[in-house]
Amino acid sequence: MLVHSEAARTQASIMKKYHSPTLSENQCGSTQVRTIEAALPLVWSIIKQFNNPQAYKAFIKSCTILAGNGTGVGSVRELEIVSGLAGKTITEKLDDLDDDSCLMVVTRIGGDDRLDNYKSTTTLHESEEEDEGGLKKTILIESYVVDIPSGSCPEDTCYFADTVIGFNHRSLAKLSQDIHACITALASHTYSYFSSSSRR
Repeated sequence: MLVHSEAARTQASIMKKYHSPTLSENQCGSTQVRTIEAALPLVWSIIKQFNNPQAYKAFIKSCTILAGNGTGVGSVRELEIVSGLAGKTITEKLDDLDDDSCLMVVTRIGGDDRLDNYKSTTTLHESEEEDEGGLKKTILIESYVVDIPSGSCPEDTCYFADTVIGFNHRSLAKLSQDIHACITALASHTYSYFSSSSRR
């Protein structure tokens, strides 16, 4: 019970520090939380690739770096969106990337998808919850603020953004868990091989 209480306090502290933006009168925002059954360093290694978001974001067709090296703060990318969604391109800037805190902040500075001044903050945190093998899971938290388009309302704007984020999170979770499963299987196979070899 104490462990769960401490975890709840930690998450509340994280939410207050990183995911409590101030909204202007014409803005809306939301926060989504997901637990991923994979180690934090693995999940972070996927998310932090500002130059390769299509690794887990299926709505992105391609990524072109317009400024910076594609991995450092200040880098700018242009994303080509798959057909069927609103808009064709999105231009984003990497405002912050902190490996120690597993923090990533990205701002949308151009595009034709109507989500003007979209700014997302993503953080990863190690969960107190473990799987059957003793692996601590990863808690993914992503919050955003965005201008409400003319003729729309906060509910519709958030619904659209939440739907895309939710899909991205599910895709990220599956990719991370598949990689983790492959690494675990390879490690087990390698251990079995050398164990059997040493007994010969």
